[in-house]
Amino acid sequence: MEPKEDTPEDHKRRSRFVKRLVQSSTGKETPLVGHPNGIPKTIVQFWDNSYQLPTDVEDCIGTWKALEVRGYKHLLFNQEEAKLFISNKLGERHSRAFDKCYHPAMQSDYFRLCYIYINGGFYVDADDVYREIEIDHLFMDGRLKIQPLCYDIATGLMVKPSIFTTLGAHSPKWIFYFNNNPIIAPARHPIIDKALTQATLFLEYSSGEVLPEIQSTTGPGNLTKSIFELDINYVQLKSILHVLSDWENIATTKWDLSYRHDSRNWRLSNQKQLKNEGRESE
Repeated sequence: MEPKEDTPEDHKRRSRFVKRLVQSSTGKETPLVGHPNGIPKTIVQFWDNSYQLPTDVEDCIGTWKALEVRGYKHLLFNQEEAKLFISNKLGERHSRAFDKCYHPAMQSDYFRLCYIYINGGFYVDADDVYREIEIDHLFMDGRLKIQPLCYDIATGLMVKPSIFTTLGAHSPKWIFYFNNNPIIAPARHPIIDKALTQATLFLEYSSGEVLPEIQSTTGPGNLTKSIFELDINYVQLKSILHVLSDWENIATTKWDLSYRHDSRNWRLSNQKQLKNEGRESE
């Protein structure tokens, strides 16, 4: 079935839904049963051309790789390795969908859904810096852990979590949604299943004439929509989803990175073909 186009009212309903989840989160939700071993202690990251990894990005990745001394496994996939994983584990349909991801950010979005759906683990973006605090508790049950976000249309800025997570905090100009970084979940989690299925459909129905919008096709918009459309009640949802309102205490996104100044930054390349900046042939 071809995906229907969202209306402004669809976006408003999802924002209200996320607001309710975020502001009612107490950290005491009943954990998902059926995953006695919790989530694999595997940190997964992606950079499309790992043979030409920018030094500043490598420094960010190194903060996560350092967790290996504490018993964690760290994996960094490039574009070829990600496609091979998808082809081997999910087959031709998903491999073709990955081929339609025209930007590294989109490839990263789609790959993280594929990897976490198959193996479970902890996916985090390559430009996040680990703040070296304890994270073992994030792996102890089968709930999906994701970060809430809130964007203020009036100012064009993100609202601080300490403000928008407060019960009753509201502005008609705020948009509540979930980020797809990090994604921490066991294999075959129902929300990741829904998000992967939906992203695959979006990519399959995208035409060659107009490139699909990254955020809504494979990114935070797709994840938020998947949670909203999951056919379970609110109590059930709280038992399989944990809102990470304190993610900024665990990791910090580093904005002053070299790649953000050229077409490798998805915000400069949304619905555009990627140029060859910083991606010379090997």
